[in-house]
Amino acid sequence: MSVIDDVKSRLDIVEVVSGYVPELKKAGRTWKARCPFHSERTPSFAVDPERQTWHCFGSCSTGGDVIEFVRKVENLDFREALQRLAERAGVELRAPSPREREEREQHERLLAANEAAAVFWQAALAGAEGGEARAYAERRGLDDATVRAWQLGFAPDGWRSLTDHLVARGFSEDDLIEAGLAIKGDRGVYDRFRYRLIFPTRDGRRRLIGFGARAMRPGDEPKYLNTPQTPLFDKSGNLYGLDRAGDA
Repeated sequence: MSVIDDVKSRLDIVEVVSGYVPELKKAGRTWKARCPFHSERTPSFAVDPERQTWHCFGSCSTGGDVIEFVRKVENLDFREALQRLAERAGVELRAPSPREREEREQHERLLAANEAAAVFWQAALAGAEGGEARAYAERRGLDDATVRAWQLGFAPDGWRSLTDHLVARGFSEDDLIEAGLAIKGDRGVYDRFRYRLIFPTRDGRRRLIGFGARAMRPGDEPKYLNTPQTPLFDKSGNLYGLDRAGDA
């Protein structure tokens, strides 16, 4: 038996999923609830205790085993999800390989770049150049306390405002491209988000994995721009405000 099979054999998927989806209820031979990965009114998420699998029959149209569930709900890589479940099951894993260590270091580097970008954009929103964005937020009913609590920011209009700021602080342009903060095109490497109100997106572990951005100029398209698919950000599996779900 492989270590993966050993971990899975010691866990009950219903018990694990219930820890994340308290409303999970028995319905015949399966357990059902509203899907934790997308918004819905009618439950389309099912857990099969016999097969030890889960599946969303709604807009996600995806599923898997207990490791894939924890990986997706916690926004982990496979190794991190396996490690978490192994600890729960009382199974000792081998030390990570050099490649796994490199991937983890990459994730930490990209998370640090996102945090530094958020601080830069928050300062820009509070400064003179963020006046129009602050006025827009106020018109939308977002007072100063809400802006601070949700760490909203403002991306200046310059092509390399953020890029130059982060490169000066030790991040490489490749880091910024990989994090979805910058784009490489005909102009070279430049900021993905320009003249936009910024909304940070954190995962269930409160890690800053991406951003949403609203255009401030009429005619700028798209009106709403999000972080692209990155090693941190899964466009189909990340919900804005997920980090605060437990506070509700």
